[in-house]
Amino acid sequence: MSGHSTEPSSDSRGLPVQTLAAEVVKGPDVGLRHAAESETLSVGTAEGNDLVLTDPTVSRFHVELATSGEGIRVEDHGSTNGTLFEGARIHQGVLPAGATLTLGNTVLRLDGGGRVTIELHDEDELAGLYGRTPIMRRLMAQIERAAAADSAILVVGESGTGKELVARALHDRGRRRDAPFVTVDCGSLSPGLVASELFGHEKGAFTGAATQHAGAFERANGGTLFLDEVGELPNALQATLLGALERRRFRRVGGREEIAVDVRVVGATHRDLRAEVNAGTFRLDLYYRLAVVVLRIPPLRERREDIPILVEHFLREAGALEDVSKVVPPDAMEALAAHAWPGNVRELRNVVEATLVMGEAPPLGDAPTGPDGTMDVVEAALGHGYKEARGAVLDDFERRYCDALLSRAGGNVSRAARDARMDRTYLIKLLVKHGLK
Repeated sequence: MSGHSTEPSSDSRGLPVQTLAAEVVKGPDVGLRHAAESETLSVGTAEGNDLVLTDPTVSRFHVELATSGEGIRVEDHGSTNGTLFEGARIHQGVLPAGATLTLGNTVLRLDGGGRVTIELHDEDELAGLYGRTPIMRRLMAQIERAAAADSAILVVGESGTGKELVARALHDRGRRRDAPFVTVDCGSLSPGLVASELFGHEKGAFTGAATQHAGAFERANGGTLFLDEVGELPNALQATLLGALERRRFRRVGGREEIAVDVRVVGATHRDLRAEVNAGTFRLDLYYRLAVVVLRIPPLRERREDIPILVEHFLREAGALEDVSKVVPPDAMEALAAHAWPGNVRELRNVVEATLVMGEAPPLGDAPTGPDGTMDVVEAALGHGYKEARGAVLDDFERRYCDALLSRAGGNVSRAARDARMDRTYLIKLLVKHGLK
C-alpha cells in the first residue's frame, strides 16, 4: 500500500484495509486457494510464501500481490518464466479484481477478500521517524511490536529512506537497549575484509594482521548487530554468516577456538533479496534466517503527505525558529510535494538545509547534466552517501547496459554475452536481477 490519499480513512489506532485471495484455476495445484490475512499475498514454490505452489516452472519467490486504492498491485521478483497478464509479461503493474495471472504452467485468479483493521502508531513520531500517513504510522506500530521480540529483522527500503533509523529504533526499544549497537556496512568493504570485520582475526592471520582484532559479532555480544546492505555480501561469505547465525558460534579468521555470542541481527538492503534468491546470487537459507520479520520502509514518493511534517522537523533540527511558511512558502511546499524524490528523505533534508543556507529553495528540476546534455552522475550523486550513490548508479548502469546489449544482439543472450566479453551465466543473472529476462 502507499501513503496516497486513495487509502481508506483511519482512526488514531487502526486502518481498515481490503485483503485479497488467489486461487489456482489451471496447473498442478488446481483448486488451491489462499485468502490473505492482510493486504499482501506472496506466491512461489519456497516455503514462507503465502501461496506455496508445486509447479516446477514457478520460481521460489515468484510474485507479490497487494491491494491498493487503484486495484491489485503486482510485483514480479525476477522470476525465471515471468508473470503474464493477457499474454504480456509484466514486472510491476496494477490489475483489477477478478484478473488472471499466468506463472509458468499455473494460472491464478485474483479476487478481493474481506476487510481487516491494521494497527497504527498513535503518534506521528517514533525514534526520529516522522509521518502522519497511515503507511508510516503502520510502520511505527510494526517497529514497536518487533522491538519487543528478539527475532532477526530484515529492513527493506530504497537508499535514503532511513533504514539505520529503523534498526536503531528496534534496538533502543527492545530488551537489549543498554547493550552495544554495532554497525557493519557490508557494501563499503572489500570482499577480502568483510570476514575480518564480521568475525575478527588472529594476529598473523593474513598479511597486515599485526594484532588480534575483535570482529563485529564479538563487539555486539549481548546487543544488536546491524548488517547494512547485507545483500552485498559475497557468496563465499554467505555460508559462513549462516553458520554463525544458526549456531551462535564462530571462529576468528585464522583462529581455531569457537567463540559463543548472543546477538540480535538486523539486516538492511535496498535490493529485492527474493529476486536475488531466484537469480542464485543470495542463499535461500540465509534469506530465511535474516528475514524472520520483514519491515518495508516506503519511499518518499509513496507518502508525499508527510513532506510538511518532515520539513518542519528538519527546520527545528537546524535551529530555525521562523514559522515554516516563512522559510518554505506554500508554492515552494507544493513544488516539494510534486518532486519525485529519488534520494528520498535524505534528499529532502539536503534541500531544506540548502534553503536555510541560501535563503531560497534550490531548483527541483531534472538531474544535473554534462556538456553533452547527458546526466552528470557524479554531480547527481553528491547529495547522497557514497554507498547509496554507488549502488544506485551501478544498478542504473547495469540495467541500461544490459537492456541495450540484449537489444543490439536481437534478444540472443549468447551473442550478447560474447559482445560484452562476459560469462553467459553471469549475464543471465543480471538480466533476471533487472527484470529483463
